[in-house]
Amino acid sequence: TQSTWGPADGRMHTKSHVLISCFRLLQHRLCGSVRSGYLCRKQSSLAMYEAVERGSPNTTDYRVYFRNASGPISPLHDIPIYADASKKIYNMVVEIPRWTNAKMEINLKEVLNPIKQDIKKGKLRFVANCFPHHGYIWNYGAIPQTWENPEILDESTGYKGDNDPIDILEIGYRVAKRGEVLQVKVLGTIALIDEGETDWKIIAIDVNDPLADELKDIADVEKHFPGLLKASVEWFKIYKIPDGKPENQFAFNGEAKNREFAHHIIDDVHKYWCNLIKKEAEAGGISCANVTNAESPFKIEQKDAEDIITKSPQPGTPQPVDSVVDKWHYIHLK
Repeated sequence: TQSTWGPADGRMHTKSHVLISCFRLLQHRLCGSVRSGYLCRKQSSLAMYEAVERGSPNTTDYRVYFRNASGPISPLHDIPIYADASKKIYNMVVEIPRWTNAKMEINLKEVLNPIKQDIKKGKLRFVANCFPHHGYIWNYGAIPQTWENPEILDESTGYKGDNDPIDILEIGYRVAKRGEVLQVKVLGTIALIDEGETDWKIIAIDVNDPLADELKDIADVEKHFPGLLKASVEWFKIYKIPDGKPENQFAFNGEAKNREFAHHIIDDVHKYWCNLIKKEAEAGGISCANVTNAESPFKIEQKDAEDIITKSPQPGTPQPVDSVVDKWHYIHLK
């Protein structure tokens, strides 16, 4: 299959509606390992994930579903949190490639949780370009099998969770593709307080990046990527200001916490997801349908999952995007 990408805006012009990324998965601990008291499920050592585009890009019908060798899956519930638990290597679902503006996210409400574009006031949402930044300045996505429980007060920040899988910023050199599943090494985290909710941002690097072996903890980010952490905090502070919202705040005055701290946070939100998928926590409208978690009451049959994709809109031609998306916004912080 082939896809081509536009120039600076990074928009995708699809020649095929299937993007395939194939990764070797080592034996890993899932929600369910015997040692941790959760479920235990074996996975094959080789898994293939396909990102299946449906509908027309830049429309409200556009979706990105996921498949593995057995058929359709939920990227939130069926892709394991770990690519290699022994080395603390995580899977990352790429929602938004670097330099792009479309606010794409795993849809919690729909069955199989496809990626879709966020909608505000009936219109597709695009993140503003806040000078000197263009779109997202990292590959942006989520760690599967995590959930920031909105009913639990985060003891580190004093605010409850934002009801989403935990966000992750991949800082390697390569611009990823929407729907890719990357194997990443976690380096640290920053704690955004977004409209009164805790919204952790995990900082990580693709294990295949040439500098991956050089980056072992958060201090190495400033050494090898000088200015990136400061720019990241600034980006999150100002990115909603063009939409008429106030500057976002950070816990710890925007200080990035180290790798060990980040691992602890991820462990917590993984446990919250475990409770969610086993119906031990209130879902609040989240679709927990999955095809691989044997002891989950939300497990569905593979053929039912296949029907969901089959009945979705056929792939179509990308629609034009309003040129205002490329506008520069000059923000002055007080």
